[in-house]
Amino acid sequence: MPVDEGLALYAAAADAAGALRLPLLEVGTYCGRSTILLAAAARAAGTVAITVDHHRGSEEQQPGWEYHDPEVVDPEVGRMDTLPTFRRTLHAAGLEDHVIAVVGRSPQAAAIWGGPVGLVFIDGGHTDEHAAADYEGWTPHLAPGGLLVIHDVFPDPADGGQAPYRIYRRALTSGTFAELSVTGSLRVLRRVGGGVAG
Repeated sequence: MPVDEGLALYAAAADAAGALRLPLLEVGTYCGRSTILLAAAARAAGTVAITVDHHRGSEEQQPGWEYHDPEVVDPEVGRMDTLPTFRRTLHAAGLEDHVIAVVGRSPQAAAIWGGPVGLVFIDGGHTDEHAAADYEGWTPHLAPGGLLVIHDVFPDPADGGQAPYRIYRRALTSGTFAELSVTGSLRVLRRVGGGVAG
């Protein structure tokens, strides 16, 4: 995540945490860079960041793909495992007490989630199936006035995958969200309606 997008994410998290005092939720932990931004904002507001990831990597992080990092492959099982790196990231930042890590698949976690959240940050799998499942699973838990933040939104297909862009457009056309800011590929929207986010 570029610095300007990270600063925009932190500002959104601080806004949501300060206004609503509800947990901040992230889909797509990876190694925890964005988690520490959410956790720092949560700590300042007296709430927590919740991050959901199966820690086996997204499709573009698998062997043979552009974003594959062989250093996060568990040699014993031969699969990616970013959980140890994530835990080290939290420890180094001094934010372990301000994060609840959910290790599992986003749709299953969303299906059993029981309370409102003040922010939903979608940065998980970038296929239509995964992005739509994250949007459909978590936006119903977003409190009125809460923020929906979507990363890797590229209107031009030449710049990147289109799944995040499609859920961003879906949020805007639902009438449930209003756009607050655009920073690079990061979009911040506020929940303005109480209905289902189409």
